[in-house]
Amino acid sequence: MSESQATIAQILKQGAQTLFSSDSAKLDCEILLLKVLNDSYHTRHTKTWLMTWPEKQLTAQQIQQFSHYLMLRSEGMPVAYIVGEQDFWTLTLSVTPATLIPRPETELLVECALEKMPDPGQQTLLDLGTGSGAIALAIASERSNCHALASDFSQQALAIAQKNAEQLHISNISFCRSHWFKNIPEQQFDVIVSNPPYIAENDPLLEDNVRKYEPLSALHSGAKGLDDIGEIVEHCRRYLKSDGWILFEHGYDQANAVQALLQQFGFSQISTRKDLNYLPRVTMAKNAPKRA
Repeated sequence: MSESQATIAQILKQGAQTLFSSDSAKLDCEILLLKVLNDSYHTRHTKTWLMTWPEKQLTAQQIQQFSHYLMLRSEGMPVAYIVGEQDFWTLTLSVTPATLIPRPETELLVECALEKMPDPGQQTLLDLGTGSGAIALAIASERSNCHALASDFSQQALAIAQKNAEQLHISNISFCRSHWFKNIPEQQFDVIVSNPPYIAENDPLLEDNVRKYEPLSALHSGAKGLDDIGEIVEHCRRYLKSDGWILFEHGYDQANAVQALLQQFGFSQISTRKDLNYLPRVTMAKNAPKRA
């Protein structure tokens, strides 16, 4: 984009033409331009502002920066990584290529966990593989008397999650570096949630842009995508209260396998919920009392 002068309306139209192959070209351009303007003016404009001032002239520097972002997006880089943030639940989270980008379907896991935590009294939550902290922070923001422990093996991911907690002023959460339960303190939680890696290695359906830009260690989990879920199920009961709940996000075709694992290790009240696309997405189960 070589124009030295252009209006908001013109730049958005040209940008959408550049990203013609994207099914979200218009939205992508709006988010990228807002990033440019907000950084330039040190403020927080919204899409409403863009629509209100379509004839506003952009500076050459703003156009140059937008063109740079547009180039990155045209190469396949996710918008969230370009702008450094992603909306999830009611929160705006910082994200980097060290963390997965929180997806809308993962909000179902938050909804299901909150249903298992209706008591306004003190409760404890463990989020395994927290990444950006999205799930734990969303739940903690809704349950002020809950204390959440968010863990991840990646120190870089934990740093982002901690940054998000500080920026969002959510204080009822702590963090722990751990590969699943390895470094989790010996205690029992009311609820354990996890959105672990669940994509089979060499899965042909994995999008190229996801494979290229997002951390594969947070995606792949063995030949069938079930290695990490299996490990969590095998060891989680000692960390759950006798009436505690375990909840997983998993692949659309893994519900039966996850339910079978939970049955194998003695869980009860096993059920699966579908996401907004009517795909089986979250499976949950109750920790049945151990037999004498």
